[in-house]
Amino acid sequence: MFKTELTRSLKIKYPIFQAPMAGGPTTPDLVAAVSNAGGLGNLGAGYLTPEQLRGTIQKIRELTDQPFGVNLFVPEQPEEEEEAIVQMTDYLNNYRVKLGIAQNPTILKSSESFEEQVQVLLEEKIPVFSFTFGIPSHDVLQAMKQCGTVVIGTATTVEEAKHLEVAGVNAIVAQGCEAGGHRGSFLKNVSESLIGTMALVPQIVDHVSIPVIASGGIMDGRGLVASLALGAAAVQMGSAFLACPESGANETYKQKILSANEDSTEITRAYSGKAARGIRTKFMNDLHQYPGTIPPYPIQNAMTRDIRQAAAKANDPEYMSLWAGQGLRLASDQSAAAIVKQTIDQADALVKKSFLYSGGRF
Repeated sequence: MFKTELTRSLKIKYPIFQAPMAGGPTTPDLVAAVSNAGGLGNLGAGYLTPEQLRGTIQKIRELTDQPFGVNLFVPEQPEEEEEAIVQMTDYLNNYRVKLGIAQNPTILKSSESFEEQVQVLLEEKIPVFSFTFGIPSHDVLQAMKQCGTVVIGTATTVEEAKHLEVAGVNAIVAQGCEAGGHRGSFLKNVSESLIGTMALVPQIVDHVSIPVIASGGIMDGRGLVASLALGAAAVQMGSAFLACPESGANETYKQKILSANEDSTEITRAYSGKAARGIRTKFMNDLHQYPGTIPPYPIQNAMTRDIRQAAAKANDPEYMSLWAGQGLRLASDQSAAAIVKQTIDQADALVKKSFLYSGGRF
């Protein structure tokens, strides 16, 4: 039941991908737990140093012998406007005073070396490599495929999906506007790329010849069945796993996930300079009124890091980046394995009750 061409090629039991949420939630325990349960665990590695990345991959391999994936951010070269950075630093100092941390912190670098991260993945011969924010070079994609790694890109529009197919990826994550975290848009402005999952998936399926993975607001078996009916080969679930015991999310963050509603999130550039969906906070509301220019990603992300970390230590959610999708009422604190099993059991029950069921095969 629920076997697709993609699950067979990846050698996984179920068409369930745990989203690669960077910044801490995707611990080795979470990645391994999902993979051991029959899905595909994914490490969000965009913020990891090459040394941290290698160590984390090795730890995952100690916990599972099943396939798993690693996700990286395609690097961007933003224009650094010194005046905007100076003004933002002064503005952010107000929050540093409230949180009792040093003002005007020195920022040594705003992002990790993508080239060095890629080299680690090639040396470790990871089963699945996914990426977002653009498309890596042809050389990177070919090197991955030569290592036997399955390559997956992220699209928020049909045109982005077409570009990814031409680039040679093996599958595409169709990221609907309901999805939590950063938007993967790379061809148009985010405001022009906010297509819902239900509308996006079948249109991408109709215009590419490679497997499509539905992402955005999918939290249970109902979302899985709906996505497969729309032509997806699998689903990617992020917020569904955020509050589980294996998640590395801060406990205050987990409680916000469990208590928030479908109307609690919005898309913001406040924390990172790049559009991302998260639970509404005081910091987010304040920055939406900011009269100056918010520096682009990854500069703003680096500039707010100390504030977010201090807020987490103080258990103050109003200054933390609480990335989450719109399916929050469906979130639970069950184990990762229980979430995978419940999703499959619910989907199986639904299929058996519907016209989709025929001879025990989907």
